[in-house]
Amino acid sequence: MSDSEESSDVYSVYETNGQPSWAEHQQKHQQDLGNVENLRRKIKYYFMNPCEKYHARGRKPWKLVLQLIKIAIITIQLVSFGLSNQMVVMFKEENLMTFKHLFLKDYVDGGMDTYALYRQGDVYDHINYIVEQYGLLRNITVGNHAYDRNGGTYSPMSVCQEYYRNGTIYPGNETFEIDAEVETDCLEIYPMYPLALSEDLHGFKLHFKTLLRVKFMFVLKAINLQTVRHRELPDCYDFKVLITFDNQAHSGRVKVNLDNDVEINECRDWKVTGASARNVYFPLLFDCLIIITCITSLALCTRSVLNGMQLQFEYILYCNNHSGKEVSLSDKLDFLNGWYILIIVSDTLTIIGSILKIEIQTKALTSYDVCSIFLGSGTMFVWIGVIRYMGYFKKYNILILTLRAAFPNVIRFVCCAGIIYLSYCFCGWIVLGPYHKKFRTLNTVSECLFSLINGDDMFPTFSNMQQKSQLVWIFSRVYLYTFVSLFIYMILSLFITLITNTYDTIKQQQSENPTSELQRFLLECKDLPNSGVYRIKEKPSCFLNCCMSRCNGHRDRLISET
Repeated sequence: MSDSEESSDVYSVYETNGQPSWAEHQQKHQQDLGNVENLRRKIKYYFMNPCEKYHARGRKPWKLVLQLIKIAIITIQLVSFGLSNQMVVMFKEENLMTFKHLFLKDYVDGGMDTYALYRQGDVYDHINYIVEQYGLLRNITVGNHAYDRNGGTYSPMSVCQEYYRNGTIYPGNETFEIDAEVETDCLEIYPMYPLALSEDLHGFKLHFKTLLRVKFMFVLKAINLQTVRHRELPDCYDFKVLITFDNQAHSGRVKVNLDNDVEINECRDWKVTGASARNVYFPLLFDCLIIITCITSLALCTRSVLNGMQLQFEYILYCNNHSGKEVSLSDKLDFLNGWYILIIVSDTLTIIGSILKIEIQTKALTSYDVCSIFLGSGTMFVWIGVIRYMGYFKKYNILILTLRAAFPNVIRFVCCAGIIYLSYCFCGWIVLGPYHKKFRTLNTVSECLFSLINGDDMFPTFSNMQQKSQLVWIFSRVYLYTFVSLFIYMILSLFITLITNTYDTIKQQQSENPTSELQRFLLECKDLPNSGVYRIKEKPSCFLNCCMSRCNGHRDRLISET
């Protein structure tokens, strides 16, 4: 046996022992390169805009079309609900104003802040006036108000006074003895017996020295008929009216306030004529269309998010196997499209709001405020989502990238500035509160200081400071001047500089080579969207394959039999 034959036999044995041949190694290498290139194309296709995806695979941008349709119909729904909600709010406010004119003696519009009593006789006169107006309500009101019924009888008005249990007060001797325990005496007044009621009031004596407050509580009913003209069934309202004579300060000034809590109920028995069923049920059908559209959008965006997570997993697996590097957090977050998350949240809020709106229109619920929050938030997020499609244009995209890059620094900056802002709020509330109306509560202090940052209402804030205490007045000048100088000239300028520097950084990065590993990985893919390499051959379905195989088998049996 020659040497060449021996070497060939050895080579054959080497191959048969399970070691890969050079051809197999090359084939495996080519297969790995194909898999990597296929991964590049899939990731690049995932980050394409709708127009590029259409050129790449010929698929229509249904998601884009669906979002545009959704924006239009959701906006129409919001405007329709807003007009309906506006009628509800207007009905509540006008009824509150009506009650003030009916039950408060000599009331003038806008005079609630200064409406007060200073003499004992005036207090008794106003109490008698409220009782008389309540008994004559059905004869004097121009609205459709009525008394509340509990079974077959009318619900009474409750008149209660709260006062300290025992107390002897002698301001002249600067002595007092007080029992802090509060007692309450109540009297019930039925609306159908005003004469008997006035007789009961003669025994209703007020303890002015220890009096805290006097409360009138009663319930009135009304129906909002203006919704009939807008293809919506009217609601029945329960107005729980509360009139308070406040004497807690014992300063000689009894403040009078009228407020009401509104409860909206479905009317027990109703009949509407003159409106066709088609007009009444058209808003319900429109709301159902919106729910179906949002569910479709929610499914499409959820599928896109899941595809992004799958591509993220494949890219992480590739980096671990080929380069041994860990994928950075920023590259991982690139696969999680925040715009899809925003659309998912928007669709969820809109679906819940639309369901509540249908329940309101069918009078199963009356939660107007809850429904308005869901619909308003959903519409806001839908319109914000439009910015995603503007980001496909280079000049608009730099603004979006700037907001995204500056967001972490802005949060840190706001946290530091917020600490200084809160310190000024607490200081202004404690020191300036007794001498300035805008510093009476923490809420008003915060609103006042925020207005000063924006240069609004600055002169009245300085000029309305009372000069009863010279020391506090001087402190207020130092306080206001340092706040304005610190926040307008320093903190606000630093905030603008932070945004500007981020904008310059993003603009410079766009003109340079890609910096992230993911961008460099995708840059190696030179295939254009219209090159045709992104197209996927459609595979027949399993159902079709089974049908074809059965037909072919049946045909073969017929041929064999013949």
